Amino acid sequence: MDLGLKGKRVAVTGGSKGIGRAIAEGFAAEGANVSICARNADEVAAVVTALKGRGAQAFGRAVDVADAEALKSWVAASAADLGGLDALVCNVSALAVGDSAESWEKSFRTDMMHSVNAVAASVPFLEKSDCASVVLISSVSGFEVDFAAGSYGAIKAALIHYAKGLSRQLVGKGIRVNCVSPGNTYFEGGIWQTIEKNMPDLFQSTLKVNPTGKFGTAEEVADGVVFISSPRARRISGTNLVIDGALTVAV
Repeated sequence: MDLGLKGKRVAVTGGSKGIGRAIAEGFAAEGANVSICARNADEVAAVVTALKGRGAQAFGRAVDVADAEALKSWVAASAADLGGLDALVCNVSALAVGDSAESWEKSFRTDMMHSVNAVAASVPFLEKSDCASVVLISSVSGFEVDFAAGSYGAIKAALIHYAKGLSRQLVGKGIRVNCVSPGNTYFEGGIWQTIEKNMPDLFQSTLKVNPTGKFGTAEEVADGVVFISSPRARRISGTNLVIDGALTVAV
């Protein structure tokens, strides 16, 4: 299936590792040109080089997405370098699980407000596209109550609500908005690798309740994100795509 992404211009926050990098690489594999941001400049540069090696036009910048002005500047620079924007993927998370004032602040500033600010900065460019898309990365923890209830789960739930509202607000501008909610996803340097090393009981109990008997991969999540961002998904807007291997039970 040709997804119609060849030559399209995509911006991905948190694109230097894990799910974000897999998303960036997935778009590049479909012929799209990609901009990424993340906090570590060396990691950003390495991914940009890798994307260019795939034949994509690529741009990157070291950005703390909780810094609204820096994030806005990256969006504008991405559009300038790529010649516009057709898709935005907001992927960064503080992974702040807990119920402390600090975890709530981190979740709000990083997960929620980075998405709000990135969308606001991108809309003037996206509305010029004939196939504009926004995807927010939420989590099954925002879809059902689990061990991450508290700041992480509540803010991820807010992202699903926000995406649904945006889908109605931006439809007149020709911009589709969706959420993607991954289940437990294992990758090098990711949270589940950390839990495997430091909290083996939690790791094993979580693995046990996965119906497939294994965690998902970053590439499996990326495939869903790339498709739902593509022109082939032009009728899909306002949905929350759960990619969890039948983990959740909510209807």
